[in-house]
Amino acid sequence: MADELRKRLLEQFRWIDPGPQATHLVSDVSGWWRDREILARVGPALAELFRAERPTVVVAPEVTGLMLGPLVAVALGVGFVPAYKGQGERMIAEPTTWGTTPPDYRGRTLALGVRDRHLGPGDRVLVVDDWVATGAQLRALYQVISARAAEPVGTAAVVADCSAELATELRVRAILAGNDLGP
Repeated sequence: MADELRKRLLEQFRWIDPGPQATHLVSDVSGWWRDREILARVGPALAELFRAERPTVVVAPEVTGLMLGPLVAVALGVGFVPAYKGQGERMIAEPTTWGTTPPDYRGRTLALGVRDRHLGPGDRVLVVDDWVATGAQLRALYQVISARAAEPVGTAAVVADCSAELATELRVRAILAGNDLGP
């Protein structure tokens, strides 16, 4: 089953050349979300990567994480907590704990926030995202999780395109490695 999912993910993935002004290709994962078999299998596959750690909640960042996170949470039988981006750009009308990223692959620094009432002591948190490259967003989310006195159990990702050292440090487990995708 895992091999079938990996095969489908690879078949539905594309690298896009955005034109002569671009310095690199852009990943296109839109085929993943169009494929009903991928949607049916990706949540349970990501959940299995950390089922033994017994997470009590899944946290995932906007935007793609808001789709993946609930799929994993349902597969684990736990709740889901969204992590919002943009401390200064978005007003959240209740107490929210924010973490700040180091610069990501585009050189941006982001803020990620979780509503305080949704995360607290005793929570065992599984972070979920589609792609891990620099770990910037993971670091910010781990800051938030620690600030809320919860415990991060690791990160489940569709693609780990990061160094082995970073994957070990942030406990990243993935369905695909970056080099599986070419270009």
